[in-house]
Amino acid sequence: MHDRRIPEWLRHAPAPSVRGFAVLAGTEAIARGILISVFPLVMYRALGDALAVSKVYFFVGLASLGLGLLIPYLTRFVARRWIYVVGTQMFAGGALLTLLGTPLATVAGLSLVTCAVVTTFVCFNAYVLDYVAKIELGQLETSRLLYSALGWTAGPVLGVFLYRWWPAAPFLIAATAAYGMLVVFLVMRLGNGRLITKSRAAPANPFAYFHRFFAQSRLITGWLFAVIRSCGWWVYVVYLPIYAVENELSPQLGGIAQSVSNAALFLAPLMLRFIHRTSLRTAIRTGFLMAGLFFLLAGLPHGVPQLAVAGLMAGAFFLILLDVSAGLPFLLAVKPSERTEMSAIYSSFRDVSGILTPGVAWLVLLAAPVSGVFVAGGVGLLAAWKLAQGLHPRLGQARITVEGGARRPDEAVGLPVFQGELGAERSEPV
Repeated sequence: MHDRRIPEWLRHAPAPSVRGFAVLAGTEAIARGILISVFPLVMYRALGDALAVSKVYFFVGLASLGLGLLIPYLTRFVARRWIYVVGTQMFAGGALLTLLGTPLATVAGLSLVTCAVVTTFVCFNAYVLDYVAKIELGQLETSRLLYSALGWTAGPVLGVFLYRWWPAAPFLIAATAAYGMLVVFLVMRLGNGRLITKSRAAPANPFAYFHRFFAQSRLITGWLFAVIRSCGWWVYVVYLPIYAVENELSPQLGGIAQSVSNAALFLAPLMLRFIHRTSLRTAIRTGFLMAGLFFLLAGLPHGVPQLAVAGLMAGAFFLILLDVSAGLPFLLAVKPSERTEMSAIYSSFRDVSGILTPGVAWLVLLAAPVSGVFVAGGVGLLAAWKLAQGLHPRLGQARITVEGGARRPDEAVGLPVFQGELGAERSEPV
């Protein structure tokens, strides 16, 4: 009798929607976007040397990689919802810890924020695989980019200007946004995912799924695309502000350039239309080729810092095209029974790029200026362009059905497909 007085949405929580996940991603974009241009400046100011900054980022990347791969193992003991909650608190704690301003506090704050990003990312991917249908993944990716566009566009330039006005301001905003992520997560009532069962078997080794990953060349190729694309962003985000400071340009230039480049996120629907009109293979090859050429142009010894900045900004536009397209080859390759484990393996691209980029920069800076890092990034992007030559030409195009036959849900126009066997269980968010 009392049940009649309880609202329906409290008794039976509605299934999380694409819009809900997009809002959650947009809130995260505010938290990360406001700090993305500030942390390189804070690290450079605290350590005083680009080589030292590369070393710190290298070891922080190692730590976050290990944590990301251990999360599937931890979910055997701790509910996924609590891991996500801890991730948001790590983000807020790292931002607040950096306010102390000492080199040790700055490195510790960067470490907490980086580990928080990988923690929430793995959980977010697993929730998407639980609640979003395969035919809606393309819509989710476009919505995610649109909802994140404001945070990634206004955040970098706002962060550097607020940091100059009051150094604590961007970190306080980031901590507030992290708590906003927690609120949105609780309102969505995601719980522990759709499959909530207590396993009687012993907890699996966190590295046990590597053989499944390495046995499928499509997974490896898609993961490499994500790694190299992320390396391009690392070069742009970390070393552009340092390059500006060392060449006596405005310290705010890095944040301004990132905001201008990220404004291309609003063009995500047009980019998706370009993919549909051509092919996913064409879009991926175009993105890697043009980004690589512009990064090489930025790194050439021309003696004009403004030209280097312009080249990096042009290359970043094509990195956004890769954000829309380069993760899709991995899209249909994960079974529901492996969703958490493969999500962790796939999300490791951020940490691997966070190790690979500062590691290569560490070596480059021993013999060359910061512009040499741009050349190394361009070479990597062109290597991915060559690798993308092996993608199937019909990747991303609608399948041709037999006359009179029904079109399966996974054969809808605009859904990317990969050469080979397609299973209805395979899906993976970008």
